[in-house]
Order: sequence, then structure tokens, then C-alpha cells
Amino acid sequence: MATMFDVPVNELLNEVAKELKNVPEIKPPVWSLFAKTGMHKERPPVQADWWYIRSASVLRKVRTRGPIGVSKLCTQYGGKQNRGHKPERFQKGSGSVARKVLQQLEKAGLVKKTQVGKHFGRAITPKGISLLDKTAGKLYKVNPALKQPTESAQQAAPHAEQK
Repeated sequence: MATMFDVPVNELLNEVAKELKNVPEIKPPVWSLFAKTGMHKERPPVQADWWYIRSASVLRKVRTRGPIGVSKLCTQYGGKQNRGHKPERFQKGSGSVARKVLQQLEKAGLVKKTQVGKHFGRAITPKGISLLDKTAGKLYKVNPALKQPTESAQQAAPHAEQK
């Protein structure tokens, strides 16, 4: 069965966002229509469903990097801020967006608070893993290009047999 690592990230995020639209706990706040996603941005997002795409992206980040907290997510979604004639500087992404998305995912049962060693944060639950992997499996079945090995894999295979 295909996992989230077997399909392209953009396709996975778009499909998971469609699935998250059906989850009643995940709804964009009223202010999300007007809010920027960080200090480094000049305008709010153009896409109408950006909240669901960000939620899908956060869910994927929690799976790959978890346990992860709001501060690390802000750093992940940050970027360079244009400061006019001065050199650009890195600015973190919005903490409110990251926090609200994590809270909604936790309420939906897709992530949970946990501690590994001295690291606190949110980790993915089996329900969250299932959502990501089932969506990846659907993509894998629908898209025949994903089933064929890439050219680089075909070229690497003969060399592996010779060694």
C-alpha cells in the first residue's frame, strides 16, 4: 500500500485539504479572510481554501517532524521580509495561524499533545496517519504515472545489479 512518501507532496496536500473540508472541527476563523500568514508577506493569501491547505501541510509536517510545536512551525512557514533598500531578513510565519490549526487538528483527533524526552509538542495519531496514507493510496491508484518507475530509477537499477 502506498504511503504519503510515495506520492508528490502538492497532489497529496490538495487531496488531504479536500478531505479536511469534510471534518466539522476544522473551519477557518472569520479573521482568516483578512490575515497575512506572516510578517514577511505583504498581502493575505489569494486562494479561498488556503486554511485547509495549511492544515493539510501542518498535518504532514507533524507526521514527518513530530513532536513539533508552534514555534518550530512558525519557523517552517517563515520567509524573507522585504525591508526596502536594506538587506532582507528572515521572519517567522504567523503563530496564531499555526496555533489555531494545531488546536483544530487536535480537536479532530488527528494530532495529540505528547512529550518525547524533554521535547514537548504535537504528534500525529493513528487516525491522522490513516488519513494521510489512505489519501495517498487513492492518489496512487488514480495516477498511473506514479506506478511507473522514474528514468533515474531505471538507470540506477542495472548498476545495482552489477555490484
